Amino acid sequence: MSVAKVMEISSRSPESFEQAIRTGLERAAKTVQGIKGAWVKEQKVEFDGKGITNYVVHMKVTFELRE
Repeated sequence: MSVAKVMEISSRSPESFEQAIRTGLERAAKTVQGIKGAWVKEQKVEFDGKGITNYVVHMKVTFELRE
């Protein structure tokens, strides 16, 4: 039997939503072991009047707790 926990993180990228997701998960994996997946809860963009400056994602990341 396994038990999982969910944490909420935010990440941003000037390139794309996909890169923001990848950056967030890679950063989370440096401090949390056993990540099994993520649910992208929200996507938004930051705009400076001339163009999109950042793609922002808010995610719920699921990871298994150790025995």
